[in-house]
Amino acid sequence: MNSLFNFGIGVIVVLVVLSNLRSCTSRSSARYGDNYNVTVQQTVTQDAAAGLDLQAVGELVKRAKTGEEFERLLNDASTGVNNLDLDEDGKVDFVKVTEYGSGTVKGFSLTVDLAEGQTQEVATIEIEKTSDGQANLQTYGNPAMYGSNHYYHSQTSLTDLLLVGWLFSANRPFYSSPWGYNNHPTDYRPYTTRSYDAYRSDVSRTTSRSNWNRANASTLTSKPASPNAGKSAANIKAPLKSPTTSQKSFQARNPSKQVQSGGFGSKTVSRPSPTVRSSRTSSFRSGGK
Repeated sequence: MNSLFNFGIGVIVVLVVLSNLRSCTSRSSARYGDNYNVTVQQTVTQDAAAGLDLQAVGELVKRAKTGEEFERLLNDASTGVNNLDLDEDGKVDFVKVTEYGSGTVKGFSLTVDLAEGQTQEVATIEIEKTSDGQANLQTYGNPAMYGSNHYYHSQTSLTDLLLVGWLFSANRPFYSSPWGYNNHPTDYRPYTTRSYDAYRSDVSRTTSRSNWNRANASTLTSKPASPNAGKSAANIKAPLKSPTTSQKSFQARNPSKQVQSGGFGSKTVSRPSPTVRSSRTSSFRSGGK
């Protein structure tokens, strides 16, 4: 009996030693050049500006005959241009249009009402009539959403711009959207946001043959002030490029939803701890470069 007992103890000791040796060998192998796998997880965060492509907005201006029709097209789900969701409620924001300008330059200010007294100017679109029968068009993204100096410009013939006759007609009051927070046209139906990929696909159908060019400054000879310049809503959850102090404070208390790959928003990559498993795997060699 004692012999069997001693034999069992011996076997256990041998197994423990072998286990320790394998552990040490594994660590030594990792130190001296064996391959091992580290997983890297990619995540995507929502971006407010990704919901409204300014080139596509400019193309809608070319299709509209009046400011009111431009507003209708902008908020029509079938055009595929508007996918804004500043308050992250899953519904596309209704964008209001306000006309302004003087002389040979007229424009539209695009705003969103997120609550009573909470209005965010999103962008402006301006049209300049030139003496040679051309129209210079320019879109400008609000710096809080799009970052500094986010311009696109295009040129077209005045005869190809449907609303030019209405826009530059004399003795006509400016169009100013009569709608507001929770007050929309009777035929308007709120609709859900699309995924980032679906939105980009929709927008590409609008911009694929457009001639908009990126610019860092205005290309117009004069630039009238927007009546909504400086209007910013504090209660925006979607990430902003250059938020105001009040917007930063609100977002600190109300963090943005995190959207996984393929969701709405710009694709911002983060690399958390390699202990998080994902489908993307990278191979590294210890001690190498």
